[in-house]
Amino acid sequence: MTLVVAAAVIERDGGYLVTRRQQGVHLEGLWEFPGGKCDPGESLEECLRRELREELGVDGIVGDEILAATHHDAERSVELHFFACRLVGDPSPLLGQEMRWVAREKLRSLKFPPADDQLLAILDGGGQPIKG
Repeated sequence: MTLVVAAAVIERDGGYLVTRRQQGVHLEGLWEFPGGKCDPGESLEECLRRELREELGVDGIVGDEILAATHHDAERSVELHFFACRLVGDPSPLLGQEMRWVAREKLRSLKFPPADDQLLAILDGGGQPIKG
């Protein structure tokens, strides 16, 4: 079975918004870009906007897709879609998760799931900020 996941790459004032996966969930303790699994019949944009409301209490303006990647591990296959996003309002971690704004050059100091490696490589490339 393949899980379809949409994630938001949100850049503000030189930092990227990341959250930490909570205890008791798959890949607990690792950092990630906000988002989550798509429900049946839900578009990627609808999924991402719903997840931002549920997790961070904000609406999102979904921009261009930055990367689509599929990752396989022993437990599952994940089809990841990363989108440049802008937020409407200030995010607040509603589920008790840790949340940080992290400078591009500091992203690699955090531990992310292996499925995020391609995105981190794109962001490591420097250059212009990703715009939503």
